[in-house]
Amino acid sequence: MNTNSTSTSVTAGQDVILAARDVTKYYEGKDQRILVLDSISLELHSGEFVALLGPSGSGKSTLLRTLAGLVRPSSGDVFVHGQSLDGPNAQVAIVFQSFALYPWLTVLDNVELGLLAKELPRQERRRRALAAIDLIGLDGFEDAYPKELSGGMKQRVGFARALVVEPEALFMDEPFSALDVLTAQNLREQLLDLWTEQSMPTRAILMVTHNIDEAVSLADRLVVLAADPGRIRADIPGLPIDLRRRKGAEHTELVDALYRLMTSPQARVEDILPTAQPGRAPAIQRPYQVLPHVAIGDLTGLVGHLAQAGGRQDLYVLARNLQLELDDLLPLVEGVAILGLAVAEEGDAVLTDFGRRFADADVLEEKELFREQALDNVELIHQIFGKLQVSPDHSFHEDDLLEQLQENFSDAEARRQLDTAIDWGRYAELFAYDDDAGTLYFETEDVSHDP
Repeated sequence: MNTNSTSTSVTAGQDVILAARDVTKYYEGKDQRILVLDSISLELHSGEFVALLGPSGSGKSTLLRTLAGLVRPSSGDVFVHGQSLDGPNAQVAIVFQSFALYPWLTVLDNVELGLLAKELPRQERRRRALAAIDLIGLDGFEDAYPKELSGGMKQRVGFARALVVEPEALFMDEPFSALDVLTAQNLREQLLDLWTEQSMPTRAILMVTHNIDEAVSLADRLVVLAADPGRIRADIPGLPIDLRRRKGAEHTELVDALYRLMTSPQARVEDILPTAQPGRAPAIQRPYQVLPHVAIGDLTGLVGHLAQAGGRQDLYVLARNLQLELDDLLPLVEGVAILGLAVAEEGDAVLTDFGRRFADADVLEEKELFREQALDNVELIHQIFGKLQVSPDHSFHEDDLLEQLQENFSDAEARRQLDTAIDWGRYAELFAYDDDAGTLYFETEDVSHDP
């Protein structure tokens, strides 16, 4: 696979606009520190478009906000042209997922807002705002209000407002995820045109995305983060610009490789992507199994879909067929893997023999098979069931488990872990749950059985 991008190959000799050096970020939990970013070192050079990829929990947006000076690192430093950053980065403008337009202001007034902090004559502000509106393709809508605009047009206003300040670096945080497919594709193509033609008043772009195809189509460098905590797993050169636009075999091959990388957290990066520079930080082994937050219907639906596809499907194709983004697909694949129903193998989702039995089962047998797998493979469900068996009245309050989970997770994540285990366990008919009382219990007195 040829992944030697022209843009990437010249960055080594170009200016380092900003850099993170051993940036670590944690938040104080109840009795612990919740580590979000772990020793991140990253440079953004003049002339490059960098995409940050990673599963949910990898700290992509936190890293972007840290580089923008909106979040202060717990340790480590951010440098702008070699100078330590203290406060918001004046060289950066950000386009967010939400449009964040003021509904009582016109398009022109919304764009001009970005210049109010600068000591510019009103006429100069107006000239620059009109130029940004024209650049981004909104000429003719200067006097329109946000309620008159489509989602794509609103996001164009967001781009114009960011570009009007002529930032040295443009940051984008999931800028296309709130748009419909066709609108997003159109905006991506226009953004790439503006960037490659050097029409934009910015020297570098950093984009956070959970869309692998989007990242490969736009960026000349891809930085992949691992999760829990966020750390750089790989730094990969993107495709040459003509291959990004063409979306041929090389494009598909790189997308497939990235899916394979992200669904194989223990694999060696260089075995999947020989051109990648592996990250320095080793994988973190949690003392507790982490459950993905996916609904039972989605898990069983994925198994059924794979069965109809012959028991195996490319993850890229699977995501496209089910219209799932990376942050939706990875938890599903992880969920069926934990339950022993399917595995991620060479960039494909593959049903196990047990998964095939599950797909062919009727409703009652499906429940029995799920019960067996949940009890055998999900540590928290096994723990709940065992605790109920030894309890004198075969019940206990959820707080007993929450306190234990909070030793390994934040309070919010501990709650989500327990809720997922409860949903899976109830579906398996292993136990019942009283939401009002917060009590887990056996529904019958026949509690000595082994499901």
